[in-house]
Amino acid sequence: MQCSWKAVLLLALASIAIQYTAIRTFTAKSFHTCPGLAEAGLAERLCEEGPTFAYNLSRKTHVLILATTRSGSSFVGQLFNQHLDVFYLFEPLYHVQNTLIPRFTQGKNPADRRVMLGASRDLLRSLYDCDLYFLENYIKPPPVNHTTDRIFRRGASRVLCSRPVCDPPGSGDLVLEEGDCVRKCGLLNLTVAAEACRERSHVAIKTVRVPEVNDLRALVEDPRLNLKVIQLVRDPRGILASRSETFRDTYRLWRLWYGTGRKPYNLDVTQLTTVCEDFSNSVSTGLTRPPWLKGKYMLVRYEDLARNPMKKTEEIYGFLGIPLDSHVARWIQNNTQGDPALGKHKYGTVRNSAATAENWRFRLSYDIVAFAQNACQRVLAQLGYRMAASEQELKDPSISLVEERDFRPFS
Repeated sequence: MQCSWKAVLLLALASIAIQYTAIRTFTAKSFHTCPGLAEAGLAERLCEEGPTFAYNLSRKTHVLILATTRSGSSFVGQLFNQHLDVFYLFEPLYHVQNTLIPRFTQGKNPADRRVMLGASRDLLRSLYDCDLYFLENYIKPPPVNHTTDRIFRRGASRVLCSRPVCDPPGSGDLVLEEGDCVRKCGLLNLTVAAEACRERSHVAIKTVRVPEVNDLRALVEDPRLNLKVIQLVRDPRGILASRSETFRDTYRLWRLWYGTGRKPYNLDVTQLTTVCEDFSNSVSTGLTRPPWLKGKYMLVRYEDLARNPMKKTEEIYGFLGIPLDSHVARWIQNNTQGDPALGKHKYGTVRNSAATAENWRFRLSYDIVAFAQNACQRVLAQLGYRMAASEQELKDPSISLVEERDFRPFS
């Protein structure tokens, strides 16, 4: 009987040891699963390569700026790009979209959307762990010896344009401007860039290619990450005005409506309604405060940031638990009181920020605004944007269309 009892005990201990080994093996595995690559007919050469990583034992903070085009996301990205202890990447998911989604659909097909979101989540996991090799699956032509000149908007990342990642002759310790970076830095060595990433305490990524915060749930709940989401929103009427001015060909019919006073019969209203639906769905999730977003989600209105950039930036960094770098404060001072004429580039960040918060009101006709208000009334109410009841009210700068709202972080 005693032997039998010892045998049972030994079996139990052996079982525990096996389970422990399995858990250690699982947590040490790479994030690489390469979803969507098979569907796209691409080689999965890197899915089994590269270093492997365990749980996020260091608790490095991972920041995702969740936004849409022309919502002020480039400006918000700079609030992290200027921080010396943050590794910042500008729109790396561009490469996923460019590789997986046929140009004629641009992700509107539900099947395309699922493939892209799956691939995007896996790429984000890898990038947050400073595994830049995984990005090579989506770069065309493929990098050679982990070097490439095809990184989208490399110059928008301070780290990728300064030593040791970039070492142009005679540049001293200056950080190159975006155009100079592309011209002077030469090929990007992803191995060196990954090392620069690992040397910093935090990683921040900006994207306009994830529609809703619910699409990020798997990442938010992943114990290997310490992901915090900054959802940036803007008045959809302002987004429409900015897009019509910036993407003149794509939004040609909206400009035709403004110029002629007549709504074109073939106007693509989804260029407006998709923004409103995505905002509404995402904000509904965030503001109901589900347990999985506790301590992980902050809603930021562009208008609040534009009116009081320093105060709002301090709130953002306070939510993240990251000390505010003096370089960030200096950048805000230099880029929120400038001449807007200096920021003519469509992704420029020089602004007289208080003046730009509602200047869309003078770039849209009342007919277009009334149409937008009717199409987007739900999300306007959710985010505290007032309706303009008349042409006179729309054009009166003494009447703000932004209500005072306090969207506190969910902590």
